[in-house]
Amino acid sequence: MDALIALVPVALALGLLGLLGFLWALRSGQYEDLDGAGARILFDDTKPTERQPQ
Repeated sequence: MDALIALVPVALALGLLGLLGFLWALRSGQYEDLDGAGARILFDDTKPTERQPQ
């Protein structure tokens, strides 16, 4: 029972820390373009360099 006295505040503090981290990510725009990253991986931005014949 004595362990609960320590574990309950620790669990509440970790939950609050996670909530604050989520709200920070929400405000900083981390969730703005969810489909863009999935589609961006399919396109190659750089053109391959041509090899010089030897």
